[in-house]
Amino acid sequence: MDFLLSLLCSLGLSAVFLLLLRQLRCRVLRLPPGSLGLPFIGETLQLISAYKSDNPEPFIDRRVKRYGAIFTTHVFGEPTVFSADPEMNRFILLNEGKLFDCSYPGSISSLLGKHSLLLMKGSLHKRMHSFTMSFANSAIIKEHLLVDIDRLIRLNLDSWKDRVFLMEEAKKITFELTVKQLMSLDPGEWSEGLRKEYVLVIEGFFTLPVRLLSTTYRRAIKARTKVAEALAVVVRQRRRQTETGQKMMNDMLGALLASGDRFSDDQIVDFMLALLIAGYETTSTIITLAVKFLTDTPLALAELKDEHDQIRAKKSDPEAALEWTDYKSMAFTQCVVHETLRVGNIISGIFRRAMTDVNVRGYTIPKGWRLFASFRAVHLNSQHFKDARSFNPWRWQSNWEAGGGSPGNVYTPFGGGPRMCPGFELARVVVSVFLHRFVTQFSWAVAEEDRLVFFPTTRTQKRYPIIVKRRDEGTE
Repeated sequence: MDFLLSLLCSLGLSAVFLLLLRQLRCRVLRLPPGSLGLPFIGETLQLISAYKSDNPEPFIDRRVKRYGAIFTTHVFGEPTVFSADPEMNRFILLNEGKLFDCSYPGSISSLLGKHSLLLMKGSLHKRMHSFTMSFANSAIIKEHLLVDIDRLIRLNLDSWKDRVFLMEEAKKITFELTVKQLMSLDPGEWSEGLRKEYVLVIEGFFTLPVRLLSTTYRRAIKARTKVAEALAVVVRQRRRQTETGQKMMNDMLGALLASGDRFSDDQIVDFMLALLIAGYETTSTIITLAVKFLTDTPLALAELKDEHDQIRAKKSDPEAALEWTDYKSMAFTQCVVHETLRVGNIISGIFRRAMTDVNVRGYTIPKGWRLFASFRAVHLNSQHFKDARSFNPWRWQSNWEAGGGSPGNVYTPFGGGPRMCPGFELARVVVSVFLHRFVTQFSWAVAEEDRLVFFPTTRTQKRYPIIVKRRDEGTE
């Protein structure tokens, strides 16, 4: 009994000593104010608990109120500087590769592969980021991609009836679109089989990257191997066609094979594997949240329907393919997309690591420390957006109609700097075309109450089940 009491006292004193030592170190190093929480555990449990609730904001809100918009915490095993300040976030984004480097959990790194765009650095990343943007800019979408986007969305919607899980169907659409863009392959058994493996890969992103300790991670690695093998078959086949002088297809894989960089099969597979995940996961979530927010905001839904009914009425054939001028006339739709991105925060923020001691705002961020630039905290701050936590697409109307862009540093749904999402314009077009076809063809009702969850990613808990009826059946 005496031994146990002594042991408990020793552990308690050790914990107090560590806390005092950390506080002293923070003052000496001029770190941003904050709390590192418990030894070893830090404040990870509080963060996860908040993000598993309906309202994750209090984790950051409370610390911002106490310490300011830049504070120190300890999450996921490391001391981390959180920023809820738009100017600080911009500083972090613009100094990518200079003062800060990308930093992701080991599970994500191993599942994406070392040649993925997310993990590339330096001149190679700059070159490949530019290459990716060249296949998703406005000119390419207008001349080549819009017709496929519209066709594949209509093809999928034609099969809808009765009860559907919107998030699941949206993921199917976005995956097929990305496969078409990358490899010119139409949907079929092959793409659907590949998509099912991707689901398992994504489930392993936020797991312990040790096969023996995590069945989810082990399953994800196995699925990743299957995906890589399937993509490698396509790459080898297309490479043979290129070497024998056959006509190149006008897609991203063709451009990679024709590149003077002479990429290996493994490099191309990693690159395409990660792009498929990006297109599959994020755009489908934007689609789902846009429909959910519109359903919960009848006035916005009515205005959106009116806009798209007018576009449809101008065509002699209502089923005719959408044209670029149709997309550019979707003014209120763009307000809806902007607001969905702001409120939904598909990407809540980005992790970076200090490459050297960084002096900023009177603080010193030590070399090797991790930073988290929170986009969500800025987007949902009433200092930057009136009634910030309400869905209000009209807040963008005057800015959009005046031809203006997004409001400076306070709106960053696609990140910024050298690592800004290269598919941001493509994502907006896909969501806009989907909304046009969806609201002009269907009326719907929520089949089961659903709610947003934010960990490990933003999504709806039940995949947003709805009952759909075709509007041409006389049901509005």
